[in-house]
Amino acid sequence: MRLGMRAWRSSAAAVSDAAVLRRHLARFALGVCIGAAPWSAQAATAARAAAAAPRRAEPPLLVALPDFTRLVQQVGPSVVNIRTYTRAQSPEALQDEQTREFLRRFFGIPLPPGDSGADQQQPDERPLGVGSGFVLESDGYVLTNAHVVDGAERIVVTLADHREFTARLIGADARTDVALLKIAATGLPAVRIGDSSRVQVGEWVVAIGSPFGLDNTVTAGIVSAKARDTGDYTPLIQTDVAVNPGNSGGPLIDMRGQVVGMNSQIYSRTGGFMGISFAVPIDQAIAVARQLQSTGHVVRGKIGVALDSVSRELAQSLGLEGPQGALVAGVEPGGAADAAGVRAGDIILAIDGHEVQRSSDLPRLVGSIRPGSRVPLRVFRLGHVLQLQVTVGSWSDKPQPGRQAPRSPAARSPLGIGVVDLNSEQRSELGLRSGVMVETTDGYGAAAGLRVGDVLVAMNNVELQSAAQFASLSSALAADRPAVLLVRRGSEAHYVLLRPRKLSE
Repeated sequence: MRLGMRAWRSSAAAVSDAAVLRRHLARFALGVCIGAAPWSAQAATAARAAAAAPRRAEPPLLVALPDFTRLVQQVGPSVVNIRTYTRAQSPEALQDEQTREFLRRFFGIPLPPGDSGADQQQPDERPLGVGSGFVLESDGYVLTNAHVVDGAERIVVTLADHREFTARLIGADARTDVALLKIAATGLPAVRIGDSSRVQVGEWVVAIGSPFGLDNTVTAGIVSAKARDTGDYTPLIQTDVAVNPGNSGGPLIDMRGQVVGMNSQIYSRTGGFMGISFAVPIDQAIAVARQLQSTGHVVRGKIGVALDSVSRELAQSLGLEGPQGALVAGVEPGGAADAAGVRAGDIILAIDGHEVQRSSDLPRLVGSIRPGSRVPLRVFRLGHVLQLQVTVGSWSDKPQPGRQAPRSPAARSPLGIGVVDLNSEQRSELGLRSGVMVETTDGYGAAAGLRVGDVLVAMNNVELQSAAQFASLSSALAADRPAVLLVRRGSEAHYVLLRPRKLSE
C-alpha cells in the first residue's frame, strides 16, 4: 500500500511537471514568433538587396611569394661567366703570386678557386677580373658591362654547359657601361628581351650571374626605383636584389622571364652588397649594342654646350617656378647650339618636346636624338621664354683618324701612362678648360687605379694643358715623392697618388 501510494505521488508529480514545462514552452514559442517576425522580414530584404547588388572583385594587395624555379630553368642557360686576363704584371700582382705559390708548396694550402691551372692561363698572364653576361643572339653575340672587359687583353666566356670560348670584343661604350662580345658558337639559347619602360616599382625581379666567381648564382628582390640618376649617362633601375662583384653584366629578369636590365653597379661603403643595386635599362643597352654591332662604336647627338645646375635660390631669383632646366655655362663656337642662337646664361627647359628637369637630363636627351635632326629648343633668357630651332650635331667615341698613338708609356714615362691632348670638342663635351686623356697604361699605372679614357686635369696642383707639358712635368718628378693626379672619370673627379719609377725598371 505504501509502495503503491509513493508510485502514485511520483506519477502525479510527473504530470504536474510536464504541464508546467508545456506552459513555459508555449510562452517561449509565442515570444519567438512575435519577436522574430520583424527580424525575418528585415533579413529577407537585406538578402534580396545583397543578391541584386553587383559584386566588385577586388584583387588582394599581397599574394603568395613567387616561385622562381621555372624562370631560372628558362633563362639560366643563357647566362655566361666572363673572365678577363692581362699580360701586364704589376709589382703587387707578382708579390701575390709568389705568396700563393709559397703557401701551396710548403704548407699545402690550395690556391683559391679560379687561380689554378684549370683556367688554362697563357704564359705571362694574370687574371684581371670576373663578370657575367648573357647571350643576346644565338649566333654568339654576348652582352656585358664595359667595365667588365675594360683593359682586358684576353676575354674568356664560359657557357652554362661549361664550354669555354675566347671572345672577341666588338665594341664598348663607357658612358652607358655596355659592351658587345662575339664567340665562335651557334645555336645558343638567347634571352627574351623585355620592355624596361613597363617595369614598375615594387615588382619582383631576379638576377643571375657570377658573384665572386660563383657562376649561375640566383638572387631575387624588387624594383626599388626607376630612372635613378647616379651621374652616369643613362638613368638606372634601382633594386634591392643582392648584387656583388662578379654579377656585373648579368641579366635582370622580370616575372615573365624577360630581361629588363643589365646589372651594372652597387652602392656600398664596404665594397659588398648593402641593399641597393643598379641596372642599365635593357632598352638603352640594346640601342647601344645595335650600334656596336653595326659600326663598332657609338654615335650620339650633341649640341655643344657646357652645363651647370639650377639651384633653388637661382630659380627664385630669376622668376622660374622651380629649380628646373640646365644652365648653359658655355657655348662651343661654331657648334649646333651656337648656330641656333643659344647664349651662355640661358636655361634650357626642353628639347624636342621633352622637359629638362635637371642638367644631367640634357646630355641623355640630346644623345638619343639622331644627328642631323632639326628639333625645337625652349630656353629661358632674362625673364622670357624663347623658342629656338637647333640642328643636332654628332659625337662619336671612334678614334679620330690621323692621331698618332704615343710610344709605350713604360719606355718614356716614369708614371707608366701615356696621354694625348684633348681637342676642343672633347673639352666642350666634358665641360673642361684643361686636361689630357690617358691613352695607354701599363700594369703599374693600372694597379694605381688609372684607366684608358681617364682625363688628367692636374698634376701636383698644376693644370695640364697638353701632353707635352705632362711629359715634361713627369720627367722632373722627384723619386721620393708621389705625383698627385686629379683624375676625371665620367662626371666624377678623384685624386690618385702614383710614385714615379726609374725608366730602367
